[in-house]
Amino acid sequence: MVKNDPFVNATKQVNDACDLLGIKDQGLREYLAMPNRVLRVKIPVKMDNGKIRIFTGFRSQHNNDRGPYKGGIRYFNPEGGVEYMEREVMALSSWMTWKCAIVDIPLGGGKGGIYVNPKTEKISEGELERLTRGFAFKIFEVIGPGKDIPAPDVYTTGKEMTQIMDTYSKLTGNISSPGVITGKPLSMGGSLARNVATGLGAAYCVREAAKAIKLNLKGAKVVLQGFGNASTFAGEYLEKMGAKIIGVSDSKGSISIPGSAKVSKIIEYKQKHGSVVGFPGSKKITTEELLTTKCDILVPGALENQINAKIAKNLKCKIVAEAANGPTLPEADPIIYQKKILVIPDILANSGGVCISYLEWVQNNMGYYWTFDEVANKMEQNITKGFKDAYEMSKKHKVDMRKATMALAVERVVEAFNQKGIWP
Repeated sequence: MVKNDPFVNATKQVNDACDLLGIKDQGLREYLAMPNRVLRVKIPVKMDNGKIRIFTGFRSQHNNDRGPYKGGIRYFNPEGGVEYMEREVMALSSWMTWKCAIVDIPLGGGKGGIYVNPKTEKISEGELERLTRGFAFKIFEVIGPGKDIPAPDVYTTGKEMTQIMDTYSKLTGNISSPGVITGKPLSMGGSLARNVATGLGAAYCVREAAKAIKLNLKGAKVVLQGFGNASTFAGEYLEKMGAKIIGVSDSKGSISIPGSAKVSKIIEYKQKHGSVVGFPGSKKITTEELLTTKCDILVPGALENQINAKIAKNLKCKIVAEAANGPTLPEADPIIYQKKILVIPDILANSGGVCISYLEWVQNNMGYYWTFDEVANKMEQNITKGFKDAYEMSKKHKVDMRKATMALAVERVVEAFNQKGIWP
């Protein structure tokens, strides 16, 4: 068994949701937890030095009861090695199923990856392209616009997605198939609003949460942990709603900004100095001090496992919007719930990306493209409804939002499963 097995955690979440919904059938529980298929492939690549190197790739297809599988492809080398990555991909494919169900888009969950780190290994552009196309060749029979639609993830970009799309199209007789993959550049059939999707989606969630707890966003104080794509755009859109940024962090450190500051000014400073640390009018603080700063909205948008039991006891916010994946440890959830802090869990708070992926896929399949505002408005409808439905579920069952969102997602997948039945 893999140490700290992520798939065991994913399975526990499914069982907890089944407990809440009163689903006692053990067979149905196993059906909901296990992936439909896990493909493991070897990818031989001729390197620039003439030698052959074998890479290992995966594609986990978790559930397609509500629609084709959907999920990213990552190039990464987790500490647990190849075996750990396989379990991680299985868990991530499960979470994609629930993420799609929460925002009610007609897709299921998938995830893929290759055990390689292009950031730390010296891999040339040519080697990376041969690896990408080799992987596309190995999985092309199980992907397709109506089967499984991958997307970028850790250390993959629109360029790799375009190469996968091109390989797939050539293998299917040069049939144009932009809908086989999402996260493509605009010139290759990508969607507008993709770059802001996660942050904008998180901001929509915060807006709805503020309405639910009767918090006025005008003048509301926001702390952003992490200053990457998700947090910066969440900050920018919350600013437009009237909020003020009073604390931020990046990989070099954390700062508090007592007088507040515009996100654009902090970005400008970071681009010039390489870090947010030292921003005029700020004070350097520890990560723990940042997370426990007195504020209205805390946006953990950096790494997983940031909020433990100790930090949870000292939180001084009203809303936690998890823009990052898994920033809160399970031990912290009951403490936060007891403090009456509203948590918008990651599978809802950062679902903007998959919403835009879905809308890109729709545009590709119909060959007609929307404006930025049209795409953003459609995403807003899905995310707003997802939050409201989850919030109602949390009130109905008197549970925290994390349990409620999982229960809502599982309920929707079970409904689809019951409609279809088992065949053959």
